[in-house]
Amino acid sequence: MIRQAKGKTPRRPPPKKPSNNQKDPVGVYCRVRPLGAEDEECCIEVISNTTIQLHAPDGLKANRNGEFKETQYSFKKVFGIKTTQRELFEDVAKPLAQDLIHGKNGLLFTYGVTGSGKTHTMTGSPGQGGLLPRSLDMIFNSIGPYQAKRYVFKPDDKNGMEVQNQVDALLDRQKRDSQTSVPKTPNTRRVDPEFADMISPEEACKAEGVDEDSSYSVFVSYIEIYNNYIYDLLEETPFDPIKPKWNGAGTPVRNITEFIPPQSKILREDQNHNMYVAGCTEVEVKSTEEAFEVFWRGQKKRRIANTQLNRESSRSHSVFIVKLAQAPLDADGDNVLQDKNQVNVSQLCLVDLAGSERTSRTRAEGNRLREAGNINQSLMTLRTCIEVLRENQMCGTNKMVPYRDSKVTHLFKNYFDGEGKVRMVVCVNPKADDYEETLLVMRFAEMTQEVEVARPVDRPICGFAAGRRQRNQAFKEELTRRLEERGGPVDGDCPTVLNQLLQAFPPLPPCEISGPNDDVTLPRLIEALEKRHKIRQMMIEEYNKTATMLKSVLQEQDGNILSKENVIQEQRGKLGEKDKMLQNQKNEIDRLEKKSKMLEYKIDILQKTTNIYEEDKRSLQNELESREQRLQREMSEKRRIEARMQGMVSDTKLKWEKECERRVNAKQLEMQNKLWVKDEKLKQLKAIVTEGKTENRQPQRPSREKDKVPPKRSASPSPAPTGPPVRPLHRRSHSAGGERWVDHKPTTNVDLDTVMQPNIPNAIKVNAPNEKALSKCDKYVLTHQEVASDGEIQTKLIKGEVFKTRGGGQSVQFTDIETLKQETPVAASRKRRSSESGPDSEPMEGNWTDVETRCSVAVEMRAGSNLGPGYQHHGYTKRRKP
Repeated sequence: MIRQAKGKTPRRPPPKKPSNNQKDPVGVYCRVRPLGAEDEECCIEVISNTTIQLHAPDGLKANRNGEFKETQYSFKKVFGIKTTQRELFEDVAKPLAQDLIHGKNGLLFTYGVTGSGKTHTMTGSPGQGGLLPRSLDMIFNSIGPYQAKRYVFKPDDKNGMEVQNQVDALLDRQKRDSQTSVPKTPNTRRVDPEFADMISPEEACKAEGVDEDSSYSVFVSYIEIYNNYIYDLLEETPFDPIKPKWNGAGTPVRNITEFIPPQSKILREDQNHNMYVAGCTEVEVKSTEEAFEVFWRGQKKRRIANTQLNRESSRSHSVFIVKLAQAPLDADGDNVLQDKNQVNVSQLCLVDLAGSERTSRTRAEGNRLREAGNINQSLMTLRTCIEVLRENQMCGTNKMVPYRDSKVTHLFKNYFDGEGKVRMVVCVNPKADDYEETLLVMRFAEMTQEVEVARPVDRPICGFAAGRRQRNQAFKEELTRRLEERGGPVDGDCPTVLNQLLQAFPPLPPCEISGPNDDVTLPRLIEALEKRHKIRQMMIEEYNKTATMLKSVLQEQDGNILSKENVIQEQRGKLGEKDKMLQNQKNEIDRLEKKSKMLEYKIDILQKTTNIYEEDKRSLQNELESREQRLQREMSEKRRIEARMQGMVSDTKLKWEKECERRVNAKQLEMQNKLWVKDEKLKQLKAIVTEGKTENRQPQRPSREKDKVPPKRSASPSPAPTGPPVRPLHRRSHSAGGERWVDHKPTTNVDLDTVMQPNIPNAIKVNAPNEKALSKCDKYVLTHQEVASDGEIQTKLIKGEVFKTRGGGQSVQFTDIETLKQETPVAASRKRRSSESGPDSEPMEGNWTDVETRCSVAVEMRAGSNLGPGYQHHGYTKRRKP
């Protein structure tokens, strides 16, 4: 029977991977481990399932205010001391494992202080498996029936996968089975008790929505980052018996099991711009036990390295990478499609970061100090990258993220750029000794969950119809059932179709020839064979006809399916464009909202700053006004004092001038009196000599009696009077006439409440002069007040006449000033001091000018005398009427 070659359905090129602008924040979880001793001091308190509170332990230095500040930190979820490993896995690692099966990447960190439970959270212990063994168990439980045979997928050493044909995969399997180091029956090998029974069967879980039309293979790799160098923990160092290698102790290595330091690896970038470790060993595993055995082999090598190099396991970062390669089945649903472009590789990185600690507390020295510095430097670089990412997203900046400063951040930069989900489990130890380190860890965790990472997109769907594996399996089962019903032999799971077809042919006649003359047997055999040949030809024609018809039907169905798939892809493309447009609009709205919030925040800050400045400005203005007012008061007080002092100086000067003038006049009068007496004596002496009379004649002073004849004066000229000139009488004010006056009294004048007030009848009173009032009057008076030299208020009436100008206006010409002044009669400046009287309490010369003296003394002079009133020595006391 001729077997027809199977035609392959043409593959439709996958659509271009759409860009996704949706972002999710980094999921940060917190797990609190129990205290080592019950009486140990605790510094962490779980407030709720999302919040914890840190309080400073006793004896810690307080803050600047002398108080201990309690701080609260929020996470996506907080796991207390009673949380089981299964509960932690359900919330943290299970979504990442499910995304891995659906072709999406994931990154999981465990971060915390040394001794906070990171390794227990990641690895676990027998009976309490951690996140790593549970993730592996979930992956193999989900893809177990759909795994490809070993070596069907093969790494290409460029962070990609190739699909081998069945012959090459079979040769690689035979080569593996022929090696003595690998047992042929892996199911019966002895399980290491250190990782046996990590997960109980009742706790096993399985992912949903696994693509049954794809084949899967799992590859694992295990690396260590120590002192910013990358080492492969699964690398098998070849042993050369001729050139033995040397271990760390300085002795040659004679056994392959002895420790040989691994070579450092480098990071490279693949064609999709993803970072990977070049030359890293990738082991294909087919079960959870095998994968965890590979992990434990790397752990043992890591322990040996730590022992030989005298370092702790917490001094390095360990990274366990799980790669899942999946490719669609061909149109028949039997073998993997031989197309490298259809292979989708997703990976899950489980990272156990080194413990952060302070060298001042651990007192590390030498190599330990250098190790701690490198660890802290790598963790600091991680914090810096997170800070720059947060600043770029929140403030809209485009600063370069320093991924290359550390191997940890450089290796996982693609995850933060949007190649998968990122989650972090912050492990904390509640003991008081780790309070300061825990505080730094909390701040970093709080900052990390503010960073948003682009959401991974779904992988493209192959153009083949769905359900190929199921249809192929159903066809095999139906064919096997029919062959068993006919009683045909079954070779394993595949029946022998040739034997079934031979049973449908007519039986062959006996083939034994009785003799040379037997002419019946051969013709009968030939006739039977010809019948069989005709039946075979008919069956071939019928088979070809049925195959052609079935092929056409299948091609038609495939064409319909492809057309529908094209329509669906076109609609999906349009839907994707719409979604992209909506997402762009949503991103623009989010950006504008963030920008608006940032601007509102800046406006709020500026408003607060403006309010502070305004308050300072108002206070300074008030202070300035108060100082100006005080300065004005001081200046006015100074001017008043200066005016008062000037008035006192002028009064004193005038008084002394008058006193000097009075004394000079008195002295002149006294000298004139003496001269007159002398003249009289000379006249009497001359009369005595000339007349010879001896009678004594006494000169008499002028009598008060009017009938006495005044004596004749000598020929000597009488002195001219030197007294003050008589002040002419004040003329009568023009305001008493019948003229019309403009009485200008400003509103600033002070009411003196005096008896005599300036009053002008029929006057137009104004507060400010105007042309209308001046046109109706011919006189103008201005009432002006000022402070006199003695501090009293002095009123002046400034008078003038109103004239008409040539331009038609009014002009005022001032002509007179009347002064009104209010004085106190008992003022000290107007009284006589006691020092001005003589020694016998007699009034001195000049006392006649006082008011009391002038009222009590009357001066009597002779008629025709030129003596002035200064001759008070010749005055008599005025007689009173009886």
